[in-house]
Amino acid sequence: MAAMTAHSSPARAIVWMLAAVASFSLMDAGMKLLSAHYPALQVTVLRGAASLPFVLVWVLATAGPRSLVPVRWGLHLLRGLLGIVMIACFVYALRELPLSTAYTIYFVAPLLVAALSVPLLGEHVGPRRWVAIGIGLVGVLVVLRPGVGGLVSFPGLMVLLAATAYAVAAVTVSLLTRTDTPQSMVVWFLLLLALGAGLMAWPEWRPLQLRHAALIAGMGLAGALGQIALTRAFQLGQASLIAPLEYTGLVWVIGWDLLLWQVLPDRMTWVGAAIIVASGLYLLHRERVTRTRHMQPLDHP
Repeated sequence: MAAMTAHSSPARAIVWMLAAVASFSLMDAGMKLLSAHYPALQVTVLRGAASLPFVLVWVLATAGPRSLVPVRWGLHLLRGLLGIVMIACFVYALRELPLSTAYTIYFVAPLLVAALSVPLLGEHVGPRRWVAIGIGLVGVLVVLRPGVGGLVSFPGLMVLLAATAYAVAAVTVSLLTRTDTPQSMVVWFLLLLALGAGLMAWPEWRPLQLRHAALIAGMGLAGALGQIALTRAFQLGQASLIAPLEYTGLVWVIGWDLLLWQVLPDRMTWVGAAIIVASGLYLLHRERVTRTRHMQPLDHP
């Protein structure tokens, strides 16, 4: 613990986190572009396979091959399966939704992580945090407002399913960090993602077009750079400091929507985004307050 504190650098952690968010937004824009030409599962395969070579180079150059040895195979397999569900559902939704709308709904994931930490990790969530989680879900309902025929958006529900899969996967990460290295978690996640989704995508596989080669490589590089930057951010700073910066992704995807597809979020999406982001920031604030109280010495009665 002391060693980690000695190497901490809040300013550098913030820079790395901002870079990670920007890289992942670029990767998601690439997935949306590819979703117009390939099935969702095939794009999921390309997401994992295209990033894997870049990540392997980084791991072998920094931590070495021994860092790749997995310890808890079962959790790795579960995380890989959840990753397939997460990315395939997200890519499916991107065919119909603007990036900014998909991101807004996906921002409910931290709230779901907090809710799932109670039954799965045995953590305590106080009444104020439950209220924040409830308000965040109201924000999702605002974005998933009734559409044609009074039905909620099916692509929006797919994003919500992706966020739920992410939340469960985040709990598995919390368990894996106790025994496995970050390098093994990243590499095996990408490998299982590519192999598992590849088996599912094979019956409807479409031949890759040469004109998409640069796009696929760019998506893979952006995903790898995002993962490396994210790892560095969490190595240099506290999660409570850098986690809120994930919401800056909304700025990036609004820019990609405007630049690549000439669309902007509608008013209800802005309202829902404000509610979800506010509840998420409050949830992080309460977590920081709770941790601070636990770290302080108790006063004598």
